[in-house]
Amino acid sequence: MDPRALQEPPAPPVFRIHRYPAGLIDRLNLPGNRAVVLRPVLPQDAEAEQAFVGGLSLASRHKRFHVGLRQLSAATLRQMTEIDYRDHVALVAQVFDENHPPDAEPPIVADARYVRLAGTDEAEFAVAVADDWQSLGLGRALMARLARHAKAQGLAALVGDVLPENRRMLVLMRGLGAHTRPHPDGPQMVQVVYRLL
Repeated sequence: MDPRALQEPPAPPVFRIHRYPAGLIDRLNLPGNRAVVLRPVLPQDAEAEQAFVGGLSLASRHKRFHVGLRQLSAATLRQMTEIDYRDHVALVAQVFDENHPPDAEPPIVADARYVRLAGTDEAEFAVAVADDWQSLGLGRALMARLARHAKAQGLAALVGDVLPENRRMLVLMRGLGAHTRPHPDGPQMVQVVYRLL
């Protein structure tokens, strides 16, 4: 028998974070005596991310992913939680409640991220906020923090594909100083450009 047949298969590559941006951890007080902890995503957030996406309304999932998915595939979930913090930066907002049971992880109520576009000084961004947590300034706070971090990393712009009917996102980004331009794929999408430099 070939001795190689007795060897165990090679272990999958170990995921490594380039450098965890602890400086992005913050607490944010919101209207209605609500509070969240903003922090970078970790691989162990996979279950909470899946629950967050699954808890979004169909309309909110469509605005974020541009398709009516019900849950994230295993591959997409890995992409959303195994973040290198070099080319991909992701933040979540997690409910802050001093009365939350210590043995249960507080839910994620928002997610914002950018991924550097290869060979450029731009990154593609995306943000989603749970339906019950919208209109509280949470999306704006996450985008402002992402933009500051991206600028410090030498990026010149955050670019996002937004559905024309997603008026809330368009108003948010224009309020931050972004502008819109026609999407190269046609009128079914608008391209938002948020200049950082």
